[in-house]
Amino acid sequence: MSTSSTPAASSARAEKTAATGASPTPTPAPAPASGALARRPLPAYRTVDLVLTVAIGVVFAFVFLAWGQVYTLFTPLQAVLPPSVGLLAGVWFLPALVAMLIVRRPGAAVLAEVIAAVLEMVLGGQWGIGTVVSGLLQGGGVEIAFLVTAYRRFTLPVAIAGGALSGILEWVYERFSYYPEWSWASAWALLGFFIVSGALLCGVLGWLIVRALGATGALSAFPAGRQWGRRSRA
Repeated sequence: MSTSSTPAASSARAEKTAATGASPTPTPAPAPASGALARRPLPAYRTVDLVLTVAIGVVFAFVFLAWGQVYTLFTPLQAVLPPSVGLLAGVWFLPALVAMLIVRRPGAAVLAEVIAAVLEMVLGGQWGIGTVVSGLLQGGGVEIAFLVTAYRRFTLPVAIAGGALSGILEWVYERFSYYPEWSWASAWALLGFFIVSGALLCGVLGWLIVRALGATGALSAFPAGRQWGRRSRA
């Protein structure tokens, strides 16, 4: 049986509405599907998005300065297996991934990473202008991973892919800028370490950091906060 209203019924409702002066009850809009906030293309940057992206870059500039000192602890291992330097690389890619997972706007990864790199250089980072080149490549790797999904998916696999891509792009730069004298066997080993480190120390670690922050309510103004906060209350 059809549930559509007959003309007579519609006329009766209209007369009743006119007599009582009540407004017709609007049809409620359908509720958005779960996860829509995390998967739909987002509009232009808000001021809060830019402020947070810059803040992430500033915070990680100081993390970078401290992380640079950690390299000295690995000197004995690097003397035995020089490509092992790539094991530490993933941390350098973190601001790009964290910014992208929270802000979810095109360009957030590159912006945060370059800000961190420039400030690290200004504060006396040991790699000078090369830090900025690395920042562009590392941010670009994360950006490419989310660009492939049209900035619709912000899942762990995409985060891991972003970290791995950053490692690949950074390897291309370092292979020919810092280690041109290495054999190709050592160079390929370095690439493997870069990819693994990018996938784990950037992809997995960065995704866990953002999920933990979102669950606390600290990111409630951002899609990540609404996504993870909703899941934590479920």
